[in-house]
Amino acid sequence: MFRFRCVNSFLRRLLHGGAVNRDQVLEQLRVCSAEDQVFDVVGKNKAKLTVDHVSKAVGMLWQFQKEKPQMLRTVELTRSHPQFLSLRVLAENKISLMNDFMLVDMLYSFLRLNVDPHDSLVQHLVSEAWLRIDRFPMASLSKFSICLSDQHLQHSPLMGHITSIVDQRLSSIDDVRILTTLMISMSSLASPRLRDALISRADLLLDTMDPSNYNSPRRMVQFLRNIKHSYRPLLEKCNNIILCNIPRMDAENLSIIMGLYQSLQFNNCDFRLAVKQRLTELIDSSIDPFSFTKLFVALSPMASQEIRDGLENTALLLADELSAHQALAVAEALEAIQSRNLSLLNKIASVIQTNLHVYKPVEVARITQALFLLQYQNPELFNKLRNILVNFLQRSVFPYEVTMLTRVLSTLPSPRLDEGVISRVDAVVTQCNLSDLNTIAYVVAKWVRNDPSYRHNTPSKYVRLLQTLNRCGHERLQTADRLDLLMEELKYISGEWFEEMLVEETMVTLKRMMDQINWTNVPDLTLFLTRINHLCPPLMDRIASVAIKDIDKIHHSATYATLLPFSVLNYDSVQADKLYDVCIQRFTPHISSFDPHLLVLLAYSLSVADRFPEELVREIFSIDFLGKLDAQLETLPDALNMRTRLRLMEFNRAVCLECPEFQVPWFHERYCQQLQKNGNATVSPVQQQIHKMLGEVLGGIYCVRVAVVTPYFYTVDFECILDKHQQPLPYSEPSTLQISDRGKVHWGTSSEENIRDELPPGAQRVAVDFLDSKSFCKNSHHMKGEAMMRKRHLEILGYRVIQIPHFEWNSMELSTPDAWKEYLKKNIFRELSSSS
Repeated sequence: MFRFRCVNSFLRRLLHGGAVNRDQVLEQLRVCSAEDQVFDVVGKNKAKLTVDHVSKAVGMLWQFQKEKPQMLRTVELTRSHPQFLSLRVLAENKISLMNDFMLVDMLYSFLRLNVDPHDSLVQHLVSEAWLRIDRFPMASLSKFSICLSDQHLQHSPLMGHITSIVDQRLSSIDDVRILTTLMISMSSLASPRLRDALISRADLLLDTMDPSNYNSPRRMVQFLRNIKHSYRPLLEKCNNIILCNIPRMDAENLSIIMGLYQSLQFNNCDFRLAVKQRLTELIDSSIDPFSFTKLFVALSPMASQEIRDGLENTALLLADELSAHQALAVAEALEAIQSRNLSLLNKIASVIQTNLHVYKPVEVARITQALFLLQYQNPELFNKLRNILVNFLQRSVFPYEVTMLTRVLSTLPSPRLDEGVISRVDAVVTQCNLSDLNTIAYVVAKWVRNDPSYRHNTPSKYVRLLQTLNRCGHERLQTADRLDLLMEELKYISGEWFEEMLVEETMVTLKRMMDQINWTNVPDLTLFLTRINHLCPPLMDRIASVAIKDIDKIHHSATYATLLPFSVLNYDSVQADKLYDVCIQRFTPHISSFDPHLLVLLAYSLSVADRFPEELVREIFSIDFLGKLDAQLETLPDALNMRTRLRLMEFNRAVCLECPEFQVPWFHERYCQQLQKNGNATVSPVQQQIHKMLGEVLGGIYCVRVAVVTPYFYTVDFECILDKHQQPLPYSEPSTLQISDRGKVHWGTSSEENIRDELPPGAQRVAVDFLDSKSFCKNSHHMKGEAMMRKRHLEILGYRVIQIPHFEWNSMELSTPDAWKEYLKKNIFRELSSSS
C-alpha cells in the first residue's frame, strides 16, 4: 500500500511537471487563424516572449498575408498595429540568439511586411547575416539573396560575396528552386564563365524536378532575360514545362512569362496558341481590376476583334477602379492594338491625370509615348506631361533616363526648347553608350528642324552638342575592346546620324575585333550587318569560317540569322557556298520543330540565294504546316503577320518559277490582287523622265508600257516588245501616267490593261527596271539578293531584263537628254544583238 502511494505521487509530479514544461505561448500562437489573434497573444505575453515566439509570430503574420490574393492583402494595417512595433523591438534585441535559419527568415518576413530597408532592425539583421554568411546553408543563402534584391543591393559587395560562394559550391546545389532564386539575384554579377556554369547546372536540375512546378523554369527564363542571353536549348526546355502547366496558370503568371519571352525575342507558336486559349477561358472570371488588367494586357494584342471589343467594354466599366499603374498598363495595351475607343481612352487618361504625382520618370515617359502614338487629343494633359518630363529630366543623373526622357519630350509640340534640357543632355552625353548617343542625335536633329532660328543659321548650342555626340561616338568605338559588349550597344541602332558619322568607324572596330567572333555572337553580328546594309567581305568570311567550324553548337533556329546577310547582301564566295550547305544540313533534321513563321522567313531567305532544299519546300507546302501557320499568324503582331504572309507569297512564287519539278501550286493569286488593289505606288521624277526618254528612243509612247503586272505579280517599271529585227512594236493602247486628286503621279494600271499579248515569231519582251539605292549595299554598288532574284524570275517569265542603276543614270556622264537616250539605246539594242 505504501509502495502504491509512492508511485502515485511520482506520476502526479511527472504529469504536473510535463504540463509546466509545455510552451503554452507557442501553442497559443500555433492555433491563431488571423493577425488580430497573433497580436492578442503577443500583447498578453510580451514579457515572456522568447526568440522562438517572436520568430513564430512574425512568420505567421507574413503567412496570413501571403495566403490572400494581392488585392485583399492588408500589409499596411498589420504594419501599423501597436503590437507589430513590439515584435520589431523584441526581434532587434534578440538577434544574437537567432540561429541562421531564423535570422534569414525573420529578415525575409519583415521585408515582405514592408518594413523600411533603412530601419535599424533590417540593418542589424543584414549586418548579422553578413557575419555568418560563409556558414549559411544554401536554402538560407538563397533566401538572403532575395532580401538583398528587395533592398536594391544586387550590385553590393555582399551580393558579390554570395556570387563567390555560389561559384565555389555550385556542384552541391541539388534543389532547382534554390538555384534559380540565386541565379536571378546575382544575375548582374555573374561572369560569362559562371553564367555558362549556372545554365549547365540549371539544365541538369530541370530533368530532376517535378514537372508541375512552373515557377522554377520561369525563374530560369527570367535569369536569361536579366543577362540578355537567349540560350535556346534551355529556353525550349523551360518552355516545354511551362506549356504543360498553362491550363492551370492565371493571367498574372501568363502575362509575366509572355513579357519575358518578348524581351528575349523568343517566339513559340505552341505557347502563344495555348496562352490565347487559356486567357480566353479566364475572361469570365477576371472581374476585379488586378486580374482583369493582367488579362487585358496579355490577351488584347492577339485576340479577335469580337473578343477585343468585349475586353474594351469591360475595361470601360472597371476604369474608375483602376490604380495608377493599372491605368498605365491598359493605356500601353490600347496603344499596342491601336484602339480607337475614345470613351475608354478618355476614362484611362482621366485616371492617369488624377495620379500623375505617383508616377516615376520612366512611367511618365511610357504614358506620354502611349498617348502620343494613340494620337490622343488633350492639350491640357500633354502640357502637364511635358512639364513633368522637363522637371524629371533636369533633376536626373542617369544617362539612360535622360536619354529616354529627352526622346519622349521631343515628340511633344513645344513653343520653345528649355535651355535646362540641353544643359542636362550635354552633361550626361560623355557617359552614354552608342545606343543612347544615337537616340540623342536623332532628337537634336529634330530640334534643329523645328527651331525657327534654323532657317537663318544653325544655333551654336546644337552645333556644339552634335560635335560632342560625334566625338563621344568615335571615342567609344575606338576604345571598345569586347565584341559582345559592343554588339549589345549596336543591337537596335540605326538612323541617319549613325550611318553618316559612325558606320565606317564601326566597321573598322569590328574588323579590329574579328578574332573575338565566335559561334555565340555570330547571330547578333549577322543581324547587325543585314540591318545596316553594309557588305564587308573580311567580316563575312570570318563569320562563315566560324559558323562552318562550330555549326553543331549553333542552335538550328539561329541558322536563319546566320545566313541572312549572305542572301540579302548577295555575298557569293567559296566560304559562303559551304556555309549554306552546312546550315541546311544543320536545320533539316529539326524542320518540324521550327516556329512556322520563322521557317517561312528562312525559306524565303534561301530562295533569294537560289537554294531550295526539297525537305524545306515539302514541309512548308504541306496542309498541316499551312494550317499551323494560319493559327500562329492570328497571335502575331500585325507587322510580323503581314511580313510573314508576304514572304510566304514570295517563296511560293520562287518555287513555282524556279522549281516546277516540285509541282507546288500557285495559290496567292487573290492575295496579290488584294495587295495590288490596296497599293498606291507613286512614280518618282526619275521614272517619269525615263518613261519620256523611252518613248523617244523607241519611236513613240505607244511602244512603252508602264507598271506592267506580270504573271505571278511582279510589277515591271517599263515594258517594250522588239521584233526579230530589233524594231519596237507598238501596243494597241497607249500607256499613260495618271494624276491623282492630290496632284501625285501614279502609274496607270489595271488588270485588263496588263493582259499579255501574244508575241510575233522571233519577238522578245524587254523589261526595263530603274534600281534605286535600296537595291544596292550602302557602302558599294554591289547589287543585293532581292534585285538579283527578281531578274532571274523575270527572265524565266520570258523577259530580257535591263536594270538601270540609280548611280549610272544620275552620274556626271549622263547629264544631258542626248546622253540618257544614248544610254537607253545602247542597253536595249546592244543587248538584243549580243543575245541573238
